[in-house]
Amino acid sequence: MSGNLGATTLQRRKRACDPMRTYDALPPELRRWIAQAALPWSPRSCARLWKKARQRGLGAESALAMLERAQAGTLARERPVCGPRRT
Repeated sequence: MSGNLGATTLQRRKRACDPMRTYDALPPELRRWIAQAALPWSPRSCARLWKKARQRGLGAESALAMLERAQAGTLARERPVCGPRRT
């Protein structure tokens, strides 16, 4: 099977689990958040942050707020695709 990686030297990585199955196992409010997120979050990373928040005793709203802060931090570090406009 060559697929998209047929003409590349990049190594293939096997996934430990099916990302859609991981997504389907998430709580509904977390799935809604992922669907509306500004960044393409993986279900696995969201599940990890969600679990961490819930283990700290945070409710669903607080856990989602924690994800929002993580996303805002990532967006703040993002460099603009194009430089400033010159006039």
